[in-house]
Amino acid sequence: MGPVLAGVLQLLALIGALALAYIPLGTYMAKVYSSDRHWRVEKWIYKGIGANPDTGMRWPAYLRGVLGFSVVSVLFLYLLQRVQGVLPGSLGFKAIDPDQAFNTAASFVTNTNWQSYYGEQAMGHVVQTAGLAVQNFVSAAVGIAVAVALVRGFARSRTGELGNFWSDMVRGVTRILLPGAFIAAIVLVACGAIQNFSGIHEVGQFFNGHSMGGSQQWNGGAVASQEAIKEFGTNGGGYFNANSAHPFENPTPFTNLFEIFLLLVIPFALTRTFGVMVGSVKQGYAILATMATIWVGFVALMMWTEFAHHGPALQLAGGAMEGKEVRFGVGSSSIFAVSTTLTSTGAVDSFHSSFTGLGGGVTMLGMMLGEIAPGGTGSGLYGMLIMAVIAVFIAGLMVGRTPEYLGKKIGTREIKLAACYILITPALVLIFTAAAMALPTPGNSMTNSGAHGFSEILYAYTSGANNNGSAFAGLNADTQWFNTTIGLAMILGRFLPMIFVLALAGSLAEQRPIPVTAGTLRTEKPLFTGLLVGAILIITGLTYFPALALGPLAEGLAS
Repeated sequence: MGPVLAGVLQLLALIGALALAYIPLGTYMAKVYSSDRHWRVEKWIYKGIGANPDTGMRWPAYLRGVLGFSVVSVLFLYLLQRVQGVLPGSLGFKAIDPDQAFNTAASFVTNTNWQSYYGEQAMGHVVQTAGLAVQNFVSAAVGIAVAVALVRGFARSRTGELGNFWSDMVRGVTRILLPGAFIAAIVLVACGAIQNFSGIHEVGQFFNGHSMGGSQQWNGGAVASQEAIKEFGTNGGGYFNANSAHPFENPTPFTNLFEIFLLLVIPFALTRTFGVMVGSVKQGYAILATMATIWVGFVALMMWTEFAHHGPALQLAGGAMEGKEVRFGVGSSSIFAVSTTLTSTGAVDSFHSSFTGLGGGVTMLGMMLGEIAPGGTGSGLYGMLIMAVIAVFIAGLMVGRTPEYLGKKIGTREIKLAACYILITPALVLIFTAAAMALPTPGNSMTNSGAHGFSEILYAYTSGANNNGSAFAGLNADTQWFNTTIGLAMILGRFLPMIFVLALAGSLAEQRPIPVTAGTLRTEKPLFTGLLVGAILIITGLTYFPALALGPLAEGLAS
């Protein structure tokens, strides 16, 4: 079997698995967020944090819950890292430096999981499990909660209430993320991922059964459980520096495909949740079709750039194998790279800096789209719905009608909020990238010069501001400049858009529903799906094309 055929078959198997999970998981999540009953363990949690889960919240109160919880989470994780040296199970690792502790705290609380440290050489068991792993659950639950609040804005009328943030967040953890991650961790352990709390071991270096005379240190950890929620919650932070290319995290080609499935299944299934909650599953299918069209298109483009690149060495290897695990090959690595950058996951099983010039550009463009195809847990759905509002507005301009979506009028206030949402992240990426390139010190962190060096910095801020977390490699990001500025980009890129999302949700929930007429745009039809795909690609292209032309496009065309 050739490598191209193997890649295509893996893609088809993945699509089949996602299709089987789509309806049951999506419908289940809709029931989770529509139920009036609370589990006993949830009641204990509400009592412990002093929250009333039955109190309806308008969007300012909902936003205060999101921001207040996130601020406390950042402070707790920062302090945990700063006192690591005196904690049990620290494996002898010292406290994390202030700038790196801030960067890591911002990273995991914002569901970014950008890492400027070597996991196995910096973080002990307590920080990994009580700090980072906990944030993998709750940051993902916050994203889903904000998405559900926006869906309620479309579904409800003549009320400003969007639900209760504490109830939505807790249910996301207890009823969705914990059970799913538990099952996934068992599968990973059964397939060879490690799960322990062992110390540091000295291991000899061997090649073909012969000692090479040297040694290296390895430490264990609760790897399988963290790997499970890392993918299931589209987090991405690896226990080891090699991330999902490390055999302790990702032992076999099966686990590689299983991890891709985990990082895609919730974002895709949330479109079903959306359809059920607004009372029209066809609307959910339209959003699903948009996401799937972009995802499959990007996978095909990535495979083409990595398999068909010119050169005898690449042809003999069956594709561009530099930076890729031989266990997975070009096809599986391409699927993983596209899936992790089109979601907010950031996990990697290969190193994107080693991809072809155009292949690296595909990974960047996936993040620049806003990670909405299918996007992160929650953030992908609310990002796509914002783009749907923009597409409806464009269609209204074309035919001279007041735009409306799901029975809600898209007026001046709504379109301003949507416009602010789509402008904030590109502004962060381009401003921080320009500052880093203009100042003398940040440039010293680049391993490469020219177009590829520019791509390293552009990728870093694109990954941070879009809450992805993957790295282009080659860039030494463990400096005060990058730890601080990427940390700020992650916080601003996460919470400023949420402000506009929740404000939009509140505005929509207060409206009266508009009856469907002969002139209403049918947003469940393929025509709207095509319009939405076109709007996404054009808006992103106009925003980022100059920067892409200086980096991956220049490198790809020159090779």
